[in-house]
Amino acid sequence: MSDNRIRVFDTTLRDGEQAPGCSMTLREKLRVARALSELNVDIIEAGFPAASPGDFESVKAIADENLGPVICGLARCNPADIEKVHAAVKGADHHRIHVFVATSQIHREHKLKMAKEEIIKSAAGAVRMARELCEDVEFSPEDASRTELSYLAEVVSAAIEAGASTVNIPDTVGYTVPAEFDELFLYLKEHVAGIDDITLSVHCHNDLGMAVANSLAAVRAGARQIECTINGIGERAGNCSLEEVVMAVKTRAEFFGLETGIDTTRLYPTSRLVSSITGMHVPRNKAVVGENAFAHEAGIHQHGMLQHSSTYEIMRPEDVGISKSNLVLGKHSGRHAFRDRVRQLGFELDEFENNRAFQEFKKLADKKKDVYDGDIEAIIMNVDNASSGPWSMQSLEVQTSTDHPAAATVVLRGEDGEEAEASAEGDGPIAAAFQALEQVTGVLLTLKNFELHSASIGEDAQGEVTVTVEHGGDSYRGNGTSVDIVEAGCRACLEVMNRILRRRNRAGNETDPSADAERATI
Repeated sequence: MSDNRIRVFDTTLRDGEQAPGCSMTLREKLRVARALSELNVDIIEAGFPAASPGDFESVKAIADENLGPVICGLARCNPADIEKVHAAVKGADHHRIHVFVATSQIHREHKLKMAKEEIIKSAAGAVRMARELCEDVEFSPEDASRTELSYLAEVVSAAIEAGASTVNIPDTVGYTVPAEFDELFLYLKEHVAGIDDITLSVHCHNDLGMAVANSLAAVRAGARQIECTINGIGERAGNCSLEEVVMAVKTRAEFFGLETGIDTTRLYPTSRLVSSITGMHVPRNKAVVGENAFAHEAGIHQHGMLQHSSTYEIMRPEDVGISKSNLVLGKHSGRHAFRDRVRQLGFELDEFENNRAFQEFKKLADKKKDVYDGDIEAIIMNVDNASSGPWSMQSLEVQTSTDHPAAATVVLRGEDGEEAEASAEGDGPIAAAFQALEQVTGVLLTLKNFELHSASIGEDAQGEVTVTVEHGGDSYRGNGTSVDIVEAGCRACLEVMNRILRRRNRAGNETDPSADAERATI
């Protein structure tokens, strides 16, 4: 690989998933992994196999699909972790073991309670063991940006000597600034033997809002791998945003003289997919993929845009996968037109998914005069949420009044074809409908968060609802869409209820990948 090529290491499924509320099911992780493969990332860090049996199974499932990118798993510097990573990722033709240990003084004294020499010995031993199992080994000195430079150079030297092919320098707590980080990389380049023979990587957190800037500073100083996440999700303030750093390199190619292998037209669809699955909605003013990224309201800007788009746009919407057209289909549109539009929006569905999405589209087209791209995207994002029962919603009736409690009646159909009906009252229509659902399903939930977003424009726009609930001490997230926001909320709630009931039916034979995971930060 040429020296001007930057490897993109995506850690959405590991570091990104650690953000509160962003845990994913196995099926969701597989959807994201496939999208990352289509995006053409170089490495997918699929998880931390030692965290839980569920994490192990999800990493193994992704590796066994053999999607094309290198599949990587994270491990602490101990034999059990390393063996689990190897067992999980070895199904992929290209796989990597990523080991880490903290190196900063504050971590040495307060977390690890280990001397400098012990840490170096642990790091080198872990890299050697990993190298015996796998040719592709990455090492990370956790909290590198707050580690004494001379000691950091010692640790990195030991890791390279032990066989690490990639050394990652993490700004674990988002503490550094670009000029300082640049000096750190230049110091390592000058003081570590063999550093030109390995790939230097960078992993930045966004606590001070400089994750992308710091990553680009590292690249200027010689890093050739960037670790990042879709939409910048991750612990605390998140990670370096993949779409931002990739488009910075592409847009300013004359400055950096570098390139990535990313298919940038897949950025927006992948962003929407991750947003839908995690429930972490993209802010309107988010760079590259936010709703306002290519919107121009000021009169002087609009005038300039009409004369030439480059007056106020440094990127084209189509470069990141955003369609210029908006109004697309109506109730008379056929299956082929729908499939073509789905592909134009950057999504690939199999036959089963496409048929189910088309059925939902026809239902929506009967309710709306015009169906917009945002409506199509909302249908696609929720195509997996209507998975097998045991319950499906047949009808919903709601009554509200300023003088009386709201009332709701729901009719659900079970897998056996039998219908069940329940009515309830509540402080509002959502509360009443949820209580009616609880009566039918027998699943009691505690609602923790209810988010509503418009999928498109107009008074008849679909509402996208994300609910976060608790049941039995566990947290669940569900999504639903409809032109009726109460119905959308019910669909989101019922999705969670069905998942809980299916989990009960499995009688504990399958472990939820998001359960009881011990998390690691680098």
